[in-house]
Amino acid sequence: MDEIEEPAVASVGERLRVAREEKGITLEDIAAQTRIPRRHLESLENSDWEHLPAPTYTIGFARSYATSVGLDRTEISDQLRTELGGQRPMAAAAEVFEPADPARTMPKWLVFGAIAAVIALVLVMTWLNKRSLEPAAAPNEVATNEPATPAPTNAPPAAAPAATAQGAVAITANEPVWLQVSEKGGATLFSGELAAGQRYDVPATATAPVLKTGKPEALRISVGTADAPPVGPAATTVRDVSLLGPDLIRGPAAAQPPGPATAPPAGATPPR
Repeated sequence: MDEIEEPAVASVGERLRVAREEKGITLEDIAAQTRIPRRHLESLENSDWEHLPAPTYTIGFARSYATSVGLDRTEISDQLRTELGGQRPMAAAAEVFEPADPARTMPKWLVFGAIAAVIALVLVMTWLNKRSLEPAAAPNEVATNEPATPAPTNAPPAAAPAATAQGAVAITANEPVWLQVSEKGGATLFSGELAAGQRYDVPATATAPVLKTGKPEALRISVGTADAPPVGPAATTVRDVSLLGPDLIRGPAAAQPPGPATAPPAGATPPR
């Protein structure tokens, strides 16, 4: 009597492939869902054990694949253990498990480029911040801590050409000094201390700017490219000193109103 042949049992790979094709999905869809590289899925369907990692990882791949196509995870893993036991030793050398396809990771050049851009931005912001904190220095001028030598109080200021009375008015401190600039009888334009070498430019829109300070010898005032005479004797508080160019070039006496004329005493003989 002929022996009855038992029907061949489909392998794990064949069962997985048939279930996938019945659902109409591709290996790329399984790879995206399970995060298993496509080459491992192909080897699993073809029962190509030599190109798969250690049995522990291979069984884990099969369980994830089975879940994606609606098969019993436990049944698939048990059958695969049986197939692996007859095809390759279970004590295979451990291999590195790849959780994701390297092609899906961010390129190294993009990571390094982003880091370099952040570093460059920090350096530029630091440089701009440092530059904004530096005091403005007068052009073609070297800061010095030595006070300017005051002119003799009884010597009349030297007459300057009319052309030198034109230009912007700038106040530069030879040493730390407090000063106040305001519109005569009006708003204050600046009030505070200038450090040695620091400069203050009188606004061109000021109509009648005047100066007040207790150390006129510590100031160097320029009108355009010309230096104005000292605005007062050393260690003397000066007030209402006109900061208009022509008045500064003529000297401090030009900013003060003339005093009343002194009449000769009655009965005095006028000089001949």
